[in-house]
This record gives sequence, C-alpha cells and structure tokens, in this order.
Amino acid sequence: MFRTTPCTAPTARSRRLQTLDESSWAPGAEGAPDFPGGLHYADDVATIFLQGSSQYDVLGHVWYDGKIWNGYDADTTVEGLSKASVLPIAEKGVVGRGVLIDMAWYRGKDHLDKGETVDHEDLLAAAEKQGVTIQPHDVLLIRTGFTGYGYATTPEEFHEDVTEPGLTYSRELVERFQETESATLVTDTIVSEVTEEPETGVMLPLHCALLRHLGLVLSEVIWWDDLAEACARDNRWSFLYTAVPLKVAEGAGAPVNPIVIR
Repeated sequence: MFRTTPCTAPTARSRRLQTLDESSWAPGAEGAPDFPGGLHYADDVATIFLQGSSQYDVLGHVWYDGKIWNGYDADTTVEGLSKASVLPIAEKGVVGRGVLIDMAWYRGKDHLDKGETVDHEDLLAAAEKQGVTIQPHDVLLIRTGFTGYGYATTPEEFHEDVTEPGLTYSRELVERFQETESATLVTDTIVSEVTEEPETGVMLPLHCALLRHLGLVLSEVIWWDDLAEACARDNRWSFLYTAVPLKVAEGAGAPVNPIVIR
C-alpha cells in the first residue's frame, strides 16, 4: 500500500486556531471545563480553502453560458451547489485502475517549466516509453513535478509570470477522454491544465470541456513525486487507485488524500 502525501498549493494557506490547551487551565485563565479527575485536553478549529490543498474539483465547479454540467442552471451554485456537488463523490469514493504518466521523467527534467504544454500525443508517447497502456475507465494520473518545484523555490520565484504547465486543449484530447470514458483525471498542479492557452489566451478551456461537457471530475495538487520514484524503481506504472474526498454538503470541492495500492 502506498499512501500519497497530501499537500497545500503554494498559493493557498489554511488557518488553524487552538481553542483549548494546557494554558487554558493556567491560574487566572477562564473558560476551561473542570472535569472530575483533573482531565485536561486540546482542541482546535480550522478555516480552510476547500480547494487549496490536495482536492477534488467537481462537476459544478466550472461553467459558462449560464449552464453547468448536465444542463443545470448556473443559479444552482448560489450559496452552495444544489446540483453536481462533491457530496455524491464523497459518499461513494473513487476506486479504479490508476496509471501514472510521468511527463517530467519522460522529458528528462525534475519538473516541467512554466507554461510547458502536454497534448494527447505526448501522453501516449510517455506511456509507450514507460511500457504501460492507458485503458478504458482508467484513472489517469499525470506528474509534472511543478508542485515540488513550488515547494523547493521561493514564493516570489514561483509566482513570477506563473502559468502552470500541463495539458493543453485540443479536440483530439477531449475526444480521447470521451473514448476511454475516464471518470477522474488526477494531476500534481493546481489547475490540471496550462493556466492560459498559449495560442488563444483562453483560461482553462479543459475545465469547461471535461467538467461541464464530459462529466469527468478533476483532482489536483496531488503529490506524485514519491509515487513516481517507486514506479520508476520497479518499472511498474499501474496500480489500484482509491480516493474519498471530505464530505462537504453542497461543496464545489473538498480536500482528499488518495491511497495507491501497488
């Protein structure tokens, strides 16, 4: 069993507040309960950006022209997603054959560069070099190494002219996902695809094509570096992939910690 490491996107931070600790029972402190036997304990609360760490983007996360996935009106997102939220995924989880495509390894780099693109032919060529076949219904995992780069460098360097590397939109790529009937695309970047299409300047067209049209959910900011090392070590790039996001009613996304069994 290989437990992946959940991580926080270099652009987002959670806030944790200690509500009770030993100082709550210090002389003069108020509000701490006085239990028979002298029990003390610690408690805390957190404010989190639900999509600021390893997480799922769900079908109602992105839309245009006033319609989300399945033709539901975009007004169903007001004050929470009454349609296409993360809850159905969280209630059942995701289990399937996972295949890791290591694009950084394929291109002989520690990580892809800012704005570096990957198309469907690149995916197939990398899979062939790895000796693995992407089959129908697979959970496709893509490693760029870019999140690792974000942790290794300074925030200033990471954010300077940042356009994440990743998949670039094409009709052929979308049709490939439709043909394989993939249910989930899992990446180690914040937005799965190149942030801005280099030729058109369009922002996140694959989000619209995959979430809104195909019903293919995205999981992002997943730490693949350790898994990639293990796969390269024994030249075995497929495994059982499992993931259950946090149950958040009406959530547009939720944290997740996938577990790979290989």
